[in-house]
Amino acid sequence: RRRAVNFVFLGLSLFAGFMLANQNPINADMKKVVGSPFISAAISFLVGSVFLAIVSAVKSHQVFPTMTFIQSNPAWIWLGGVLGAIYLTSNVLLFPRLGAIQTVVLPILGQILMGTLIDTFGWFGSQPIPLTALRVIGVIILIAGVVVAVVLPNVLNKDVEAMDKAIQAKETHTELLGWRVWAIIAGAFSAMQQAINGRLGALLHAPAQGSFISFFVGFILITIVALIVDKRLPKMSELKQAKSWNWLGGILGGLFVFASVLSVPQIGAGLTITMGLIGQIVGSMLVQQFGWWRSAKISVSRIQILGVVVMAAGVVFIKFL
Repeated sequence: RRRAVNFVFLGLSLFAGFMLANQNPINADMKKVVGSPFISAAISFLVGSVFLAIVSAVKSHQVFPTMTFIQSNPAWIWLGGVLGAIYLTSNVLLFPRLGAIQTVVLPILGQILMGTLIDTFGWFGSQPIPLTALRVIGVIILIAGVVVAVVLPNVLNKDVEAMDKAIQAKETHTELLGWRVWAIIAGAFSAMQQAINGRLGALLHAPAQGSFISFFVGFILITIVALIVDKRLPKMSELKQAKSWNWLGGILGGLFVFASVLSVPQIGAGLTITMGLIGQIVGSMLVQQFGWWRSAKISVSRIQILGVVVMAAGVVFIKFL
């Protein structure tokens, strides 16, 4: 029965990653409407917060935590939304400095490594999982799968490679090293966010409420960033130009956080993050293949499919051997 439960939450994490892959092009299209990635993100966080607040009110009849709960738990339990906002902001800053390939791969590396550390040492209230030789092999296979699925197709694309080289030529070697290190740290923050959110949901005995709190904190922070950077709010004339599906980004993001909060206490941060990453890569491949959400159509290559298969093999080593 326990193995069946594991499969349920592995599948839930996979589907969560798929939803996040669909959120990205939706938010990117909203960015074209409002003219700012930060305003687009703030709108997405607002919609997600409202959605999760409704779910929390229906399921637990409570949205905000009690003062007793706040006073009786450590301060780090509220950091999930903060780390999520930092991760999102970092992605916006990294692309014009590192290019497409490293902006995607380095944060993923940070997520995988931090997820492994969280599980191994039992950080953020998680159950420690011994770091066996098979788990190490699984992590190595997993990283190899990411390289095959994400790095190789872009390296073989001469246009992407040339664009990345042109972007990186604007930075000094020291600056590039700094941004690369920060990209890995940002990915680690994303992994920490999921672990913290999972713990918050478990302590509240209300995953929807924990998800709302994280999303709402993220909304406040990303809105402050948007006001500092853009010095304005979105115009009503801009919002009227948005398609009805442009508002789905926040709901999909909220569902991703909700699924993560449900899964972390059951299968651990590492596997939740790993399955989410596989879901994101598969989802991104499908988005590109069919041109969903007005994104450019790009045929999925065999090497990308091979990369996903290799990542799945890594999960088998980590969880089932």
